[in-house]
Amino acid sequence: MNRRSFLKKSSQVGAAALAATAFPRILSARNRKLTLRIVGTHVTLQEKIRQQAEKDLGINIEFYPGGSAEVLLKASTDPDSFDLYEQWSNSIKILWQARTIQNIDINRLIYWNEISSLTKTGRITEQAKLGFGDAPYKLLYVQPDDKLGSTKSDKISFLPYVHNADSFGYNADIIEQGIPYTTESWGWLLDKRFHGKVAVINAPTIGLFDLALAVQARGEMTFQDIGNMTREEVDQLFEIVIAKKRQGHFRGVWSSVAQSVELMSSDDVVLQSMFSPGVSTLNGMGIPCVYAAPKEGYRAWHGVMCLSRSCTGKRLDAAYAFMNWWLSGWPGAFIARQGYYISNPLRSRPFMSEAEWDYWYEGKPATEFLKGTDGRVSVQPGNIRSGGSYIQRFENIAVWNTVMDTYEYTLPKWSEFVLA
Repeated sequence: MNRRSFLKKSSQVGAAALAATAFPRILSARNRKLTLRIVGTHVTLQEKIRQQAEKDLGINIEFYPGGSAEVLLKASTDPDSFDLYEQWSNSIKILWQARTIQNIDINRLIYWNEISSLTKTGRITEQAKLGFGDAPYKLLYVQPDDKLGSTKSDKISFLPYVHNADSFGYNADIIEQGIPYTTESWGWLLDKRFHGKVAVINAPTIGLFDLALAVQARGEMTFQDIGNMTREEVDQLFEIVIAKKRQGHFRGVWSSVAQSVELMSSDDVVLQSMFSPGVSTLNGMGIPCVYAAPKEGYRAWHGVMCLSRSCTGKRLDAAYAFMNWWLSGWPGAFIARQGYYISNPLRSRPFMSEAEWDYWYEGKPATEFLKGTDGRVSVQPGNIRSGGSYIQRFENIAVWNTVMDTYEYTLPKWSEFVLA
């Protein structure tokens, strides 16, 4: 699949996608008392999504949003407390080893054949960088020995849905705007010019890679495989960043999108690890936060929706209905307005204006004011999305969010960094 054909490819979607108006009500009103419990992070567990899903599916839905570490702990220790779990692909190894999630049958997924090659093969185009670490396809399929791998089967460990290529955001009122893929660099996180005004996300499977990319970009160390660091490399990395923290370089860490917004809107930081919804929110507040396109490549993530091992019977039917609903069009269009992509984008195109599609997916200049998921204007006419089109962004992946072999070894190191 080449650059031109990817977003134009419609043989699998056909006229039905273009004519789609709403997702059919799968469960009848007599099942109204059934309640689906979903644990995840604030970035997808939004009230507007919950309300629309209840309306379209005819069931009660409860969202339990929390911080990344909090919800992962809950899902890996208490499968009876949830039916579906939403987070990122770096959760999968932990949940699978804990045996708190069950297989997903692709034969019950209505839109499985529409899901792009990014998830299934690791590359959105043939020339795309594969990226170090846990590219989602490595963890997608359940193998005959019950391990996870890339060999296709009819059982998968997660539903591939939202995803993005993350980097850092900076305040363009204070920092001169760089050139995407040319001058913008992960090394900025450690630049002395921003001493005391930098923050990173408080998550060892995410923030660790932001710091590693920054250290490597500045030439302070190199990694044989940045997606699976050795203990010696972990030691050297934290020796560098903890020293920086003790010198006052970092303002601190954040654990939620709301906290990242507060840090930049209050002028506490001018540059930090960021998620797309935070950038969108800041722009909607009139703060010119630029989402960098680092020349070294992005740190990518893929959203995963997982089934609790305790989910059975009618509750299991409802869970499949909700998973299918997520790929039915409206949710993907909604989440695009905060900068996230969906794994079968053509299904969502009819639910987006031409201006929205061109800006968010094609990388073209905005032809009108565009609103975010909060209803505020987040994109001004003439703006071009940082990093360009969907394809361009995912052709430039440096590393995926990953649980490394040395994951447990990194945890006390990360705590030492946070507390330094």
